Amino acid sequence: MSTRAFITGISGPRLEVAERDFIAAHRPWGFILFRRNVEDPAQVRSLIEQLRDAVGDADAPVLIDQEGGRVQRLRPPHWPLYPSGATFGQLYALDPALGMAAAKLSARLIADDLGKIGVSVDCLPLADVPVPGADDVIGDRAYGTDAVTVAAIARAVTDGLQDGGILPILKHIPGHGRATADSHESLPVVDTPRNQLEAVDFAAFRPLADLPMAMTAHVVFSAIDAVHPATTSAKMIDEVIRGFIGFQGLLMSDDVSMNALAGSIAARTRAIFAAGCDVVLYCNGKLEEMQDVASQTPELAGKALTRARAALAARKAPRPFDRAAARAELDALVARLGAAGA
Repeated sequence: MSTRAFITGISGPRLEVAERDFIAAHRPWGFILFRRNVEDPAQVRSLIEQLRDAVGDADAPVLIDQEGGRVQRLRPPHWPLYPSGATFGQLYALDPALGMAAAKLSARLIADDLGKIGVSVDCLPLADVPVPGADDVIGDRAYGTDAVTVAAIARAVTDGLQDGGILPILKHIPGHGRATADSHESLPVVDTPRNQLEAVDFAAFRPLADLPMAMTAHVVFSAIDAVHPATTSAKMIDEVIRGFIGFQGLLMSDDVSMNALAGSIAARTRAIFAAGCDVVLYCNGKLEEMQDVASQTPELAGKALTRARAALAARKAPRPFDRAAARAELDALVARLGAAGA
């Protein structure tokens, strides 16, 4: 059965009748979960089964933002906490091998959590490189402040997720670290010269161009396109994301309902596809807005379909794993930061 080129959230922890009818009628490619959708493991497993049943695809991708630190949709008491991305960068500064080992372990543990409830995709890794004065929306979520460190740790996170059978999404391409505003609230404009962007911000993504999926940044880079954020800029997508960075996988927008984007939800959706994104991401779970997105979303076809199939085919079976040993090793590595500062 064909699907439509969008991913949708829903309103709460259970699938409402109207939502089920919407999903059956409009056939989104995938789903995304948030804190409002989560109560306990049994409830999340049931919800995911209902979503896949409604769309008629037992393998429909289900996404979540489970980074560690302050961005964790799954939290205690049912799920453990994990270190922030900055923790791995601090360990990397002591010894690169330590930072990459901790990042991979944390991601492998997160993958274990996700696989047990049926989530198949984590919105990780980040390759954003923050700079002094930038908005804190990235902040300690970032793995470091230089492209080499960020790319190395992002690769370790990717490896940990994939070893656990979870697909990664590279974000926020081509970079959100320099933004001086939170794109959830307003449109960030970055006025940095193109050569500096290519040397730092975009450079962190280039070693990760082989990842199966990536999520755009709602950020204007005025040196390249002074009007449109990367998400709705054909020039940014063609010249930078597909060109300079070399990413050829499935490209999805960040959330179409974020305030960085202008116009109605329907108009935003049209602009995202016109710019060259393969899939639109809608997160808020408001049925009227879901319908607006669906009304402007084409069938998943052509290059977008090829990329979507390739992305899902990149998912691996989980490798053997001793959870208790992995957690103990991660905690021991993180403890070395305290010892180093003593």
